[in-house]
Amino acid sequence: MRPIKKIYDNITETIGHTPLIRLNKITKDLPCEVLAKVEYFNPGHSVKDRMALKMIENAEKAGELKPGGTVIECTSGNTGLGLALAAITKGYRLICTLSDKQSKEKMDILRAMGAELYVCPTNVPPEHPESYYSVAERLSKEIPNSYYPYQYDNPGNAQAHYESTGPEIWEQTDGRVTHFVVGVGTGGTISGVGRYLKEQNPNVKVWGIDAYGSLFKKYHETGEVDENEIYSYLTEGIGEDILPKNVDFNVIDRFEKVTDKDGALTTRELARQEGLFQGWSCGSALQGLLQLKDELTADDVVVVLFHDHGSRYVGKIFNDDWMRDRGFLTTGESTAGDLVKAHEHLPLVSAKADEVIGQVIQKMQQHNISQIPVMDGDQIVGSLDDGQLYQKLVENPNLAETFVGEIMNPPFPVVQPSDKLKDIAANISRENNAVLVNLGEKGYHIITRHDVIAALS
Repeated sequence: MRPIKKIYDNITETIGHTPLIRLNKITKDLPCEVLAKVEYFNPGHSVKDRMALKMIENAEKAGELKPGGTVIECTSGNTGLGLALAAITKGYRLICTLSDKQSKEKMDILRAMGAELYVCPTNVPPEHPESYYSVAERLSKEIPNSYYPYQYDNPGNAQAHYESTGPEIWEQTDGRVTHFVVGVGTGGTISGVGRYLKEQNPNVKVWGIDAYGSLFKKYHETGEVDENEIYSYLTEGIGEDILPKNVDFNVIDRFEKVTDKDGALTTRELARQEGLFQGWSCGSALQGLLQLKDELTADDVVVVLFHDHGSRYVGKIFNDDWMRDRGFLTTGESTAGDLVKAHEHLPLVSAKADEVIGQVIQKMQQHNISQIPVMDGDQIVGSLDDGQLYQKLVENPNLAETFVGEIMNPPFPVVQPSDKLKDIAANISRENNAVLVNLGEKGYHIITRHDVIAALS
């Protein structure tokens, strides 16, 4: 490892040598020692500074990046920030493509650091021309003297961690480390660190933390890409819908999936209990370790790598309204008012008794809802749900021209904003999928079975 200098010639020379900090309170139920490799001490406040600089240096040595050139990369934000530091120091133009699920804070910081952004839709496959992968590739072909690192397959990604992060962890633990735990996205961190640690001690366990909606865990266990495992999720920075070449599955001993909610809540607890204001994937990494506590013993020394800083997520997981809006802050003591607060300003989607069924089906499809109350003026007179409609349409394909009032179910039960979640749940059954909350002058709002499940999980 390079020595620590007293005076640095530029910002990129300060990358690395991040501290290892013992966790004390949040891991009290674990039998082992847990140490956090806190990467927000890098100048770009994330682990990605290491590999961003390495990819640029490798490209310069190979003649792929020439003076005055343009660096173009698809990123979830942190790699872009690392590239921004390198680009500023070395005089390159930087263009970043991001998915629209990334936090506003990340985008604002990238712009502040001089990057040009292309924000692309999340819910498209990687090969779609509007995906952030495809847009970056297209721009790299259109813009002269440009370099597209493509962190997912670039060997400099894992190389950076093999040469720096891994040796730092080994030295800081005096070789005592028994487990390395980290969220997996591009795969460079887990593969580079994991390979180095296993070369020092083949018994070191390397655990990757994955997101629900990502393909890693299932692929690691079966060798197959299961399309049913791939769907949209909220957690930033971990999980993938592609197989990056940087993920060395032979180095990884196991994967553990963590929900968006659990990762977010654990991230908040890290700040409150340990004073570590971390990013979302950091909480996910720790939550994955907590879920695997039965695999640990008193002799183990676990190093969890925390990727980035919480400032990237102030408008998301550290914002109570944002968390409530997604059902992440609800508990058994939450009320009906809590569940609908984020949407109470929106009008209730309803049907009329004298509408035909075909019109209502179109309305339900348009708003992506599976149940709908039936109104007669201000009065609730009935309800419909997609299960009932499906059965009746199978029995009678001409049902689409039937009036709602002829086949509707009884009205959904009505609850008050102060009613507790457990009381709401008591009103939902196999025959009844929802309740309506009476908001007085604001009218009614609906709480579905799905909303209750999300709040209780």
